[in-house]
Amino acid sequence: MTEPVWGPVHQDIVGLLADHPADVPAVVDHLTKLQDLLVRLPPLEESCPLADFNKLYLVITSTVLDGLYEDRFHDPPFLARLDVEFAARYFEALRFWTDSSPSTPRAWECLFKRMRGPDARPLPSAAAGVNAHINYDLPFALVTTFDSLDSEPIDGSDQHCDYLEINKIFAERIPQLRRGYLDRWQLMIDMVNGDIDDWYQGELVEYTRNVAWRNAQKIWRCRHDPEARECERTRLDDNAALLGRLLLSPLGAFLQ
Repeated sequence: MTEPVWGPVHQDIVGLLADHPADVPAVVDHLTKLQDLLVRLPPLEESCPLADFNKLYLVITSTVLDGLYEDRFHDPPFLARLDVEFAARYFEALRFWTDSSPSTPRAWECLFKRMRGPDARPLPSAAAGVNAHINYDLPFALVTTFDSLDSEPIDGSDQHCDYLEINKIFAERIPQLRRGYLDRWQLMIDMVNGDIDDWYQGELVEYTRNVAWRNAQKIWRCRHDPEARECERTRLDDNAALLGRLLLSPLGAFLQ
């Protein structure tokens, strides 16, 4: 008999994924509950590669929620809807993987496969998840969000400014998050490097999210053409999967 994908927490995760968060507080709640389950997943348990990404995603989303409460954004309905649509794609990928579906995005599959070993270092695991979520999920989440709000991705708009504000949230949280993934010897190197690693990671996130915005604009223009949209989906999935495998390789771990 084949062991369930999620081992001893399979039914709990299936139940969690059966619900679809409708607002940002619900997304935070889902990510929190998922984190509690992922760190119990054998054989890696606390060092589960997916948990490394989910922890980062939870921190960033919680900070976005704080920003919504604090009137940090120009267009809160847009940011809230984007957050929900963005999370929906992550949860959908998890549901596909749970069902052993061939529809599981390759961008996510390379990380999901590592949940049962061999072990992967925490920082490359988190980076691989960020890669899949931004390079693959984010452009489509943007298109779905703009479509639902009867708007469009225009440079310089209030929505674009709010989108760029998320880069600042990453920049604020990256130093603490990144150091939480480092071993003792890596922390020593980090101290020698000063702020350069934090600056580099922030610049990389900003560049990647800018590319995602451009890809969303490209998909937006062909959104009514199923064949062209599928070509874009395949292209982004393939590219993100290639980068994800690199991040999770020994070379990727070394570069981190």
